[in-house]
Amino acid sequence: MKIFYVLPLVFLHQSLLAKTVPIERRDDGFRIQIGAVSTEVHFLTDHIARVRRYPGAAPLSTEKSLVVRLAEKAALKIRLQETRDYLLAFSPTLKVKLNKANGQLRFFDGQGKLLLAEIADKDPFIPTDDDGRTSYRISQSYLLAPDEAIYGLGQHQNGKMNQRHQRLLLKQKNMEIAIPFFQSTKGYGLYWDNYSGTVFQDSLGRAAFTSEIGDNIDYYFLAGNKPDDVVRRYRELTGHVPMLPLWSFGYLQSRERYRSQEELIAVVGRYRQLGVPLDGIIQDWQYWGEDKLDWNGAAFNHPRFPEPKKMIDRVHKQHARLLISVWPSFGSHTSIYRELEKGKMLYPFLTYPVSPQVKVYDAFHPEARKIYWKYLNDNLFSAGIDGWWLDATEPVQKEVSTAVQNGPELAYKDRIDSPAGISTYLGSFRRMGNAFPLMTVEGVYEGQRGSSGVSKRPLILTRSAFAGQQRTGSVLWSGDIQASWLTLKKQVPLGLNLSLTGMPYWNSDIGGFFTSKNYPEGIRDPTYAELYIRWLQFAVFTGMMRSHGTNTPREIYQFGQPGDLVFDILRKYIGLRYRLLPYIYSSAWSVSSQALSLMRPLVMAYPEDRNGWELGTEYLFGPSLLVAPVTDSLFARGATALDLKRTLPKEVYLPHGEWIDFWTNRRLTGGKKIIRHVSLDEIPVFVKAGSIVPFAEEAPYASIKHFQSMEIRVYPGRNTSYVLYEDEGDGFDYLKGGYSLIRFTWNEARKELLIGDRTGDFNSMVPERQFKISIKGTNLPSKTIRYNGTAQVVAFK
Repeated sequence: MKIFYVLPLVFLHQSLLAKTVPIERRDDGFRIQIGAVSTEVHFLTDHIARVRRYPGAAPLSTEKSLVVRLAEKAALKIRLQETRDYLLAFSPTLKVKLNKANGQLRFFDGQGKLLLAEIADKDPFIPTDDDGRTSYRISQSYLLAPDEAIYGLGQHQNGKMNQRHQRLLLKQKNMEIAIPFFQSTKGYGLYWDNYSGTVFQDSLGRAAFTSEIGDNIDYYFLAGNKPDDVVRRYRELTGHVPMLPLWSFGYLQSRERYRSQEELIAVVGRYRQLGVPLDGIIQDWQYWGEDKLDWNGAAFNHPRFPEPKKMIDRVHKQHARLLISVWPSFGSHTSIYRELEKGKMLYPFLTYPVSPQVKVYDAFHPEARKIYWKYLNDNLFSAGIDGWWLDATEPVQKEVSTAVQNGPELAYKDRIDSPAGISTYLGSFRRMGNAFPLMTVEGVYEGQRGSSGVSKRPLILTRSAFAGQQRTGSVLWSGDIQASWLTLKKQVPLGLNLSLTGMPYWNSDIGGFFTSKNYPEGIRDPTYAELYIRWLQFAVFTGMMRSHGTNTPREIYQFGQPGDLVFDILRKYIGLRYRLLPYIYSSAWSVSSQALSLMRPLVMAYPEDRNGWELGTEYLFGPSLLVAPVTDSLFARGATALDLKRTLPKEVYLPHGEWIDFWTNRRLTGGKKIIRHVSLDEIPVFVKAGSIVPFAEEAPYASIKHFQSMEIRVYPGRNTSYVLYEDEGDGFDYLKGGYSLIRFTWNEARKELLIGDRTGDFNSMVPERQFKISIKGTNLPSKTIRYNGTAQVVAFK
């Protein structure tokens, strides 16, 4: 039986002056009640502490976190010190100090530097009705330093890198991802463990989380010297990232939508005919039919897709994969709707498409998640589908806006509040709603992982996310954005903030989803082709390279044919993506094995360099490549043709050290801004001196067998090393040691490259291969050697 506490507000105010009750000491921390409010501090590791605060002597609820995977460790021993005024709990790397007069906490690193301090809120617990259950509107404020920058909080289309002085509504919505986690340049992160609609507001140095529903204030403080450390702690707390299949890092083609199986097969065939690399094609909605009542039946019910298994087999025979769109809502004529309705596992709110007979399923219900996966498995996965596009995982919530011109038709808009009176398996939707994407994505991930005899790694592309979702390996995208230069510009800091939120794989619709507003002529407009080129260049250096949108087609041959300027530029950059695959895949291994990040903002790569704190215009892709996407137009609206004669001045900040221009091999000194003039076929890319970058030969699709011959590019300037990771490219043997590592070590003084012994092996491993060693930015000739797994030295003197 649960006991509910309703405390008069005056009692809470008076509690600040009330007598402190005895401290409950624990091996991992303490609990103390000061007046009417109790505070608990528990260390989960030397670097991570949980804070829980609630009115009364016991919390209203003790439900297990949906997000946190790290258990409190019984063996952990935390030291406690008490004075008349303070209580201190500390590990070698984190100190938490409680003021016994008011219960407020301050957090210090192991050397005693103040990291963060709580500020007392006037009304931290305001009693509220949670659809018939007693709860609170909760808030907690923190004092931020004037020169402190913060990052994360999910995905927000505000164009900001530093999220200071912002008011952000953390509510799942198309193009907005709500994750109540941020990290600071002072060396810490904070995860607010609440799933209701939340506002984060930073004003005049006072940063606060305020959540619509909460039984307790519950948050986790993560100490880390650098952003990489904070992300590492975050994933330790909420889950590590699995390896994605190698093919998912190739080029994926999509549109809204392929209208028949013949059209879909023909697109793959055309890419193969043209010799343009391609790894996946994506089938968008309505393959299930076009009637709302048949919405999202999780099966090929459209007459223009009569033989889905044959279609999928033909895609596979051309060495491509098929991803498919699935929504969390269903029409009443579908079998899955009827089964979920029978179990009372459907929400009654309006969604998309708007109809009282289209409903979203209760992803918080374990049985509903099993039913969802059962239909995906029986109708799609068993037919050979390779990956999932889980669309609208916010989920979409609609409300009536107004009558249209006084007619019978109603207009609908997206809700920004949570609907009342909607129950989930775990509580009201108002209480749980922000965690919906985590639950539905995790249900599919666990369903596929739990299927016997399955050797495909789950690949899930989805529009929304919550904390912890990185443990499914899901790839996020930025939603249904408009095609414009401003939108493209916003994508860069947006993706970087998601990276700092701990989400390593992100992408956006190349060319923007909607084009008709700004480019009604679509691909027939040369200025749209310019925007598309710049977007695709940027996409080479993101977690997924995927072309998608409506209003106008996006396949490469829609822009022309070989020999045409636009076609050739697009072809060049798709090819570059494939040449970079060994580098990208090894970086993905670092994401999984070392909790690193693929898209690395300058504040992450160079945290001591304040010049990079505000820069959301450039980033490191992997450990070595500095990328500065071009987000301004070179050609005026109305231009009738594009050319390579004109150049655009692009300002790029080079951090301290030496850099080598990727395209020209020119050496540059960092610690300053430079101007790089770029033509339409160039994106500024610089390689950090003292880097080793593996380059594959271009191939029509991603496969480990295409890495038999590889160029190893050394960018000299200092001693360095690099580890090349390889496995089968799919399956789960890598979890049991089925992979190989080759370490390359460059000695700057001797001008020697040591290729170490290959460690480990896996099925389909190439026993002997060819390496072409190139020393960039020098006059040293390249050398080609055979490598059979035994160490050898390649000298260049």
